[in-house]
Amino acid sequence: MLSLFDNKKIVCGVDEAGRGSLAGPVTAAAVILPKNYKNSFIKDSKKINHKERNHLYDEILKSCVAYSIISIEAKKIDEINILNATYLAMNLAIEKLKIKPDKIIIDGNRFKSKKKIDFECIVGGDDKYISIAAASILAKVKRDEIMCKLSTQFPMYDWKRNKGYGTEKHKEMIYKYGRCEYHRMTFNIKNKQLKLTI
Repeated sequence: MLSLFDNKKIVCGVDEAGRGSLAGPVTAAAVILPKNYKNSFIKDSKKINHKERNHLYDEILKSCVAYSIISIEAKKIDEINILNATYLAMNLAIEKLKIKPDKIIIDGNRFKSKKKIDFECIVGGDDKYISIAAASILAKVKRDEIMCKLSTQFPMYDWKRNKGYGTEKHKEMIYKYGRCEYHRMTFNIKNKQLKLTI
């Protein structure tokens, strides 16, 4: 079972989903769980199947003290680059929490904020601390939901299955149809000339 990091402080876990995708937003979630909260099923979202993630998503929303989920669209990602877009999503998610945390723990090795906040970056944090794992689930489920909705507009890209990531089928469809407005134009696919389709 993952730990709470510090049971004496109000700790907020933060994680993102979709950073490496070729299409769609990058989504960040911030979540504060109750002190002494335990749930042995909550772990890194990548290690949980779709059905379990959706169930845990509902459980986290019911149990948490506060949460926030923010998505930054592909157009903005192209404007400011994916790293800054990820920082922006995380910062906005933290700012929109209805309760101010004492400590913020973030999955990964880098974070930047213009505000003075007490944060710590933890590599593999979604495998160590339950609040980061919970944030990873919220971000993943919300972003998957967005990509499934977008897939109804552009079914040829198979976003319902690949969620915008660079699978072979997704790349083949980009080569065939070009990219649409939900693709990240600054993300390159090697050895092929791509066109924009709007």
